Amino acid sequence: MVLDTGSELSWLLCNGSSVSPPAPFNASASFTYGAVDCSSPACVWRGRDLPVRPFCDAPPSTACRVSISYADASSADGLLVADTFVLGAQAVPALFGCITSYSSSTAANNNATDPSEAATGLLGMNRGSLSFVTQTATLRFAYCIAPGQGPGILLLGGDGGAAPPLNYTPLIEISQPLPYFDRVAYSVQLEGIRVGRALLAIPKSVLTPDHTGAGQTMVDSGTQFTFLLADAYAALKGEFLNQTRSLLAPLGEPGFVFQSAFDACFRGPEERVSAASRLLPEVGLVLRGAEVAVAGEKLLYSVPGERRGEEGEEAVWCLTFGNSDMAGMSAYVIGHHHQQDVWVEYDLQNGRVGFAPARCELATQRLGA
Repeated sequence: MVLDTGSELSWLLCNGSSVSPPAPFNASASFTYGAVDCSSPACVWRGRDLPVRPFCDAPPSTACRVSISYADASSADGLLVADTFVLGAQAVPALFGCITSYSSSTAANNNATDPSEAATGLLGMNRGSLSFVTQTATLRFAYCIAPGQGPGILLLGGDGGAAPPLNYTPLIEISQPLPYFDRVAYSVQLEGIRVGRALLAIPKSVLTPDHTGAGQTMVDSGTQFTFLLADAYAALKGEFLNQTRSLLAPLGEPGFVFQSAFDACFRGPEERVSAASRLLPEVGLVLRGAEVAVAGEKLLYSVPGERRGEEGEEAVWCLTFGNSDMAGMSAYVIGHHHQQDVWVEYDLQNGRVGFAPARCELATQRLGA
């Protein structure tokens, strides 16, 4: 199941869906399952924070339907339903999507290429009224994402005692709605970006939301990579290229752009680039009171299916920071890839997010998950 702090509605792939996951949700096996009627308050007003509000099925059906789309063009459609979730000794009724039509992409299949390998669902963890966090009245949760297919961990509630020492940054909230500010996202203040020891000369105004709300910084475990607005991205790209001239060979193809947003790309054999990655300058996202540091292999991504050289001996690699403007986004996003091997805690009672480096696979074993 995909953990997504940038999404609201949780959902499961149900029996009869357009893809066949290993373990689809079988509604008929649940005594507490129930479809939501389109005239109920749950359908009419509780989905007010969703980009597309729940809507009524075509007559004579009275079922409440949901349609969800993501920035990477994936989509999910199905019914808004209710069932009971058991959290420890507590049984909590909650609404979620029973998905019957699903268009595969990285948002919900964890990069799987075979539909049978798709995740069975998505856990929506933002602060919207239908999120799992809101419906279960969770005031604190934490996770640790292991690289690749390694095991990770999600902790709900508790006092934070299992966490390593954390550096906290406050959550940013606004009192008035703004057109480009996502009020249910986990927003923090980006104060600077460094490459190695060089702090980039980026004006504070570039890193602060403007009068429309554009320019907020979101912590989003459901977005694969990290995105920066154009001015900040240009500064990072220029300094990274300057500091890595002796380590990485530029791709040299001005028209090449990966996923419409990544154009700082290189070429080289896997062994050589892997060795060079250990010498790359660390990139730090400097927050108010905390920092998310990205180093080594997390700085580069090998583009699938792209090979160069006379015999295809060279892979194509791109810096794992994308240009928000090129992707049609109006925000900074700290994504899933740069949260790997980082303990991230959301302390909603005190309005803050904490970060600490961690080896997530070992943390999972230590906690017996």
